[in-house]
Amino acid sequence: MPELPEVEVVRRGLERWVAHRTVADVDVLHPRAVRRHIAGGEDFAHRLKGQLLGTPSRRGKYLWIPVETTGTAILAHLGMSGQLLVQPQEAAQEKHLRIRLRFDDVVGTELRFVDQRTFGGLSLHDTGADGLPDVIAHIARDPLDPLFDDEAFHGALRRKRTTIKRALLDQSLISGVGNIYADEALWRARVHYERPTANFTRPRTAELLGHVRDVMNAALAVGGTSFDSLYVNVNGESGYFDRSLDAYGREGEPCRRCTTPMRRRPWMNRSSYFCPTCQRTPRAVL
Repeated sequence: MPELPEVEVVRRGLERWVAHRTVADVDVLHPRAVRRHIAGGEDFAHRLKGQLLGTPSRRGKYLWIPVETTGTAILAHLGMSGQLLVQPQEAAQEKHLRIRLRFDDVVGTELRFVDQRTFGGLSLHDTGADGLPDVIAHIARDPLDPLFDDEAFHGALRRKRTTIKRALLDQSLISGVGNIYADEALWRARVHYERPTANFTRPRTAELLGHVRDVMNAALAVGGTSFDSLYVNVNGESGYFDRSLDAYGREGEPCRRCTTPMRRRPWMNRSSYFCPTCQRTPRAVL
């Protein structure tokens, strides 16, 4: 599932190709693609026709396009395989095309939502005074947000009394960090994924946040992480950060710091990758 860097790459592409264009027509080609829009596909298309789109925004892994004339926003759920593609109007239709937005200008491109597994979709929602869709108002700011409060995060981390990887994936504490980048940041910080949050000091929290930001910015610089053809940017191009991963997916390979073979452990229906030498298991877990 796309994490913050991948979603930000898509957002930047949409900002270039979709912002400040007026919707001429909408085709909803599969009902599951608008299942989160309770009023259905016809209502979704009707409410967008003739509307001016604003600058796409993101919070964590959530992406939306403001509808400037109505005080609403198109919230995009990419799910496991959702793609927002900007294509020439004359381009052949993708096999798994679910929604198409045409514009009333002469640019010659349209926005397509393609989703092989149909776990994702688009929906319209009211926005608050801050422009945030009401259904994601509870989501915390992400670590690349200029308004992210490091001190507040540290306090919440200590009060939560959980383990550090669970905290990094808790969208009410910090958004945008998924399984891949959590493992990468914890490896860089030399912290085991089951380390209790209650004993994190302010310097240790600050160090970890620094690594989270560094790994995400590094992924952004190369277009995110693509393990298959399902994650692409708006032009259909894959990211290349998978070539730079230090922890995730490297079971049995030598740790890049100490050469100890990397390990993988099942974790919350996922996997955690770590170095048993650099990231010592907490005593309570032994």
